Amino acid sequence: MKQFTKLHSKKWLLLALLLPAISIAAELGTALKADTLRVEPFSDAKTKGTIAKNETVEILNKKGAWLQIKTQKNTGWVRIFSVKRGTATNTNQAKGVYDVASGRASTGKVISTTGIRGLSAEELKAAKFNEEEMKKLESYATSAEDSQKFAKAGGLKAVQFAYLKGAK
Repeated sequence: MKQFTKLHSKKWLLLALLLPAISIAAELGTALKADTLRVEPFSDAKTKGTIAKNETVEILNKKGAWLQIKTQKNTGWVRIFSVKRGTATNTNQAKGVYDVASGRASTGKVISTTGIRGLSAEELKAAKFNEEEMKKLESYATSAEDSQKFAKAGGLKAVQFAYLKGAK
């Protein structure tokens, strides 16, 4: 009986040691566009290869606005916007754009879009009001008239479009 208990506890120990490895398993993704694989997660890093649009990739790591991915031929870093998590599906692209713009997923649930702030969750929680920085921020405000003059000088033209309906 003692040997059975010893053997049984070893199996549980082995299982407990393997669980973290199983949970770390990489996630699959699909390349949204052809892009360059880089050696490091920087735009000026050396190139290591390319990925083709709709190529299935394995997402290994995330660092800021970069994903480390593995293709059939190479492993490297691409911008987070170049890869969609999950596998490719044939969906209505216009609807997808609308869903992102309106902040809604196809399930009707509000989603968040990728935003790179450069701050960790801890830094955001520890943030404090800074009156001097707020005044500096407000000093950048401009009038509608000045903005229109600036746009006209740059050759920009006004375009009318319908507003998106708000979330219900």
